[in-house]
Amino acid sequence: MTGQTMGENIDDSYITGAVKTQLASDKMVSLTRVEVETNNGIVYLTGQVQTAEQRSHIGSLASQVKGVKQVVNNLQVINR
Repeated sequence: MTGQTMGENIDDSYITGAVKTQLASDKMVSLTRVEVETNNGIVYLTGQVQTAEQRSHIGSLASQVKGVKQVVNNLQVINR
């Protein structure tokens, strides 16, 4: 058990799915590896991106999804 009510769990699952859909449909993001988790409306982004611009853009996209209260952007920029 997560300590969440059924409604909170469904909302978090919806938000995670909506953020993933938003990211998948964006051309700038499609080739990146980003993990998305949501807890109580707070979206946690982890993974690696190639530029600081991508990191910022992904955080911005996630924050636009309905129901997102906050975005914790833990994406790391890797230089290749």
